[in-house]
Amino acid sequence: MRLLFVGDVVGRSGRTVLLTQLPLLRARWRLDFVIVNGENAAGGFGITEAICEEFLDAGADAVTLGNHAFDQREALVYIERQPRLIRPANFPPGTPGRGANLIEAANGAKVLVVNMMGRVFMDALDDPFARIEQELSACPLGLACDAAVIDFHAEATSEKQAFGHFVDGRASLVVGTHTHTPSADHRILQGGTAYATEAGMTGDYDSVIGMDKEEPLRRFTRRIPSGRFEPASGPATLSGVAVEIGPKGLARKIAPVRIGGRLAPAEPDFWGADQNG
Repeated sequence: MRLLFVGDVVGRSGRTVLLTQLPLLRARWRLDFVIVNGENAAGGFGITEAICEEFLDAGADAVTLGNHAFDQREALVYIERQPRLIRPANFPPGTPGRGANLIEAANGAKVLVVNMMGRVFMDALDDPFARIEQELSACPLGLACDAAVIDFHAEATSEKQAFGHFVDGRASLVVGTHTHTPSADHRILQGGTAYATEAGMTGDYDSVIGMDKEEPLRRFTRRIPSGRFEPASGPATLSGVAVEIGPKGLARKIAPVRIGGRLAPAEPDFWGADQNG
């Protein structure tokens, strides 16, 4: 199975590069499944129905969220009727939507998509380690699903790494989101789970984590807010990871993806450049 995970889409610039590149990548790499983190897609804060539907129409099979999941109030209603929009599973009971779902891939495989949020330097949600035990026990890899992908939306690298080792051998991919700067530690763990601490953002990197530089700089230097955070609007980089998953649901290969914008380009070399790769 060929899977692409795209990191946090930030604002209009991030949406533009995603909507332009994703249909091309699905065809060129013959992708079976695509997950996009969309929690910063609407002006940098949350997601709307129109934006989520655009992502799905462009080729995303699932859209994950994070701490800004419900910044756009319409998401509270929309998420109840869109089963492919996934919010963190460790939100309190009664939160609208779902934290995991089993979704069919283009090749007919069943993919478990789980969104989870860390607790170090983040909101005090339920224990993500205990919660993922429930999700993986209810839908074990190789029995109830052909692949299992976890978007771990967290701040601390230590928590992300611990979480990856905790589920090693029981998930196809654990990838971190939220900090918006791609890490260089993509690898396959001992048990066969593909891992990367941070997928990076899909947005303009001439910024402060996707936001126009001026307001963050004023806040750091003067300690007084003087305006709203606004997404940077320059050329964006599509950032994420590409993973090849074997028949037993464990990973064979993982590679970074960076297309367009200001970062050095990176694409997987194990699928080739054409449709016969």
